[in-house]
Amino acid sequence: MYEQQILRILLDIGARGISVKKLAKHVYNHYCTLFFQPDFDEVYRSVQQYLQSHSRSAYDLVEHAEKWGHYRLNTRSTATQQLMLEFRDETEDEETESEKPAIDLSLNLFD
Repeated sequence: MYEQQILRILLDIGARGISVKKLAKHVYNHYCTLFFQPDFDEVYRSVQQYLQSHSRSAYDLVEHAEKWGHYRLNTRSTATQQLMLEFRDETEDEETESEKPAIDLSLNLFD
């Protein structure tokens, strides 16, 4: 359920990794709105389960970092490399859309 957000946060964190609790807080804050607040324990369990199930082999998306209980993206995985390219393409598209110059459509009063 939270897979895309987990992977995006892990991509932003980089090689140093992040603890499960901090990652769960980031995911929780992302989905928290004025009208909907998910249960933090449920988010934490989902994040923990996702990380454990996707960090078992050497070629999974996620791997254990140097510190105990910290995870990061597995850069040796071909799936991770493809994922990083997709996320970069998305951010580049967003940047080019926001860089378009604004057209001034206001009327000149002194013509």
